[in-house]
Amino acid sequence: MNTRTASTAIDSIVIEAADPAAAERFYADAFGLGRRLRVRAADSPSTGFRGFMASLLVSQPAAVRRIVDAAVAAGGTLVKPAAKSMWGFGGVVQAPDGSVWKIATAAKKDTGPDTGEIDRIVLLIGADDILASKRFYVEQGFSVGKSFGRSYVEFANPEGAIQLGLYRRGPLAKDAGVPAEGSGSHRLVLVGGRAAAIDPDGFEWEPAEH
Repeated sequence: MNTRTASTAIDSIVIEAADPAAAERFYADAFGLGRRLRVRAADSPSTGFRGFMASLLVSQPAAVRRIVDAAVAAGGTLVKPAAKSMWGFGGVVQAPDGSVWKIATAAKKDTGPDTGEIDRIVLLIGADDILASKRFYVEQGFSVGKSFGRSYVEFANPEGAIQLGLYRRGPLAKDAGVPAEGSGSHRLVLVGGRAAAIDPDGFEWEPAEH
């Protein structure tokens, strides 16, 4: 039996874009995330870093290179070329709408053919106060998977959901490879739960349709 409740999972995310038709084309060509990602027209201004980074986790470097190349070919901006790191292999691309996407794997070598699959989506929110944001999400029913004081929180990942994590805004921007400055709308809506809510950093939640 599936024990996941709607109040403790991100079913999908919505990117708000100045040109939603162009954004839809980009995401379809670059990532192919299907129902897990939707696009709609932006209704408020935004500048600079949006305060979040979405990570696409895959099985091996070949998949990272394929997705990064597809994103750049679709009109994305290469922020960090695909390369080995201390933690594995990854690269960062900024979508034309301004959202930052990291494509990564823990593997440093290819072990077989690229399956074309995205294993997991992780959404990292840049929090001004990790403890306050953690408290908010625990009160919403989220279970903490990992927690490192005021630096990082990773919530348990229900099957089929988009995983949620909290990271301090400055270090998150540094990891993404972009300036931390930014203001205005996050232009991101998290879909899940049964009631609308806004977290301490201004990220909006919309109830999932069931």
